[in-house]
Amino acid sequence: MEFSPDEHQHIRYNPLKDEWILVSPHRMKRPWKGQVEPPTEEEIPEFDQKNPLSPGVIRPNGQKTEDYTSTYVFDNDFPALYAESVDPPEVTDPLFQIAPGKGICRVMCFHPKSNITVPLMTISELKDVIDTWIEQFEDLGKCYTWVQIFENKGAMVGCSNPHPHCQIWASMFYPNEPRIKDFHQKQYFEKFKKPLLMDYVQKEINKKVRIVIENSDWVVLVPFWAMWPYETMVLPKTHILRINDLNEKQRVSLATAMKQITTKYDNLFKTSFPYSMGWHGAPTGCKYNENLNHWVFHGVYYPPLLRSANVRKFMTGYEMLACPQRDLTPEKAAEQLRSQPDIHYKNKF
Repeated sequence: MEFSPDEHQHIRYNPLKDEWILVSPHRMKRPWKGQVEPPTEEEIPEFDQKNPLSPGVIRPNGQKTEDYTSTYVFDNDFPALYAESVDPPEVTDPLFQIAPGKGICRVMCFHPKSNITVPLMTISELKDVIDTWIEQFEDLGKCYTWVQIFENKGAMVGCSNPHPHCQIWASMFYPNEPRIKDFHQKQYFEKFKKPLLMDYVQKEINKKVRIVIENSDWVVLVPFWAMWPYETMVLPKTHILRINDLNEKQRVSLATAMKQITTKYDNLFKTSFPYSMGWHGAPTGCKYNENLNHWVFHGVYYPPLLRSANVRKFMTGYEMLACPQRDLTPEKAAEQLRSQPDIHYKNKF
């Protein structure tokens, strides 16, 4: 019998993290008897005076959200990181290591209207979001080692507020995910004298089977090693280290790619597609002076939906105890997303 990646189980390697992913495409035939989520669509008013992220509203801590008309950034009222805190004592025991965890957390509103999401924003509005991301990155990157920009969209991924917004956490320490990516990108660069992700994106452009969107500056694809069913990665066509290296043209084309991929997500199941997304690039702060040419700026989208708007993928059991596992192949996921219209289903009059 000849091997078919769409029919037969196999494992795939993720060179960014030195991990293997089990792919079991035959499991897509099994009937679903697990949890079915309630309908996710809900009527959200444009301006909700009970929503602390709406313009002019007094937040629970007594601070007033400004009457903003575009993007708006403020320090998180309930942060996970503080710039000033009591340092833990030094510990020499290798099994009980502890270290300071200082940083700062900010909230960034994308738009003054609560019923707007990224795919329903204009390219100009999304360009404003990218410009503000870059301003925040440059401000926090002056003294913090890592600046993590991320968006949680939808209650299914733990978002507690439907208003369009993201968070920006900056830390003095180097978090696990980027630290692991840094290590393996550097290893690849030292061996092959080229950035891992630049090699990867060019090979994906040549193969074309996992690409969802491509424009003059960016490629959005389902990674060969994707864990989540409809996971995608946003990659530049030219070598970029950090988000603040983007020129005006690249910012506009990135805004276009963001609108397109989130529109295709929503169109897939005719729902406001939940996801967690964020950006990774070369570290900042004291690492600005280091040679970090092995790094490539990129984004990732991790949506939890699997078979419909009401059936999600859970990372449990085997995933937590052994290795990640997926049923739908990355190639099938890319094909399904690629076939979706670029016009949002809510805009079809």
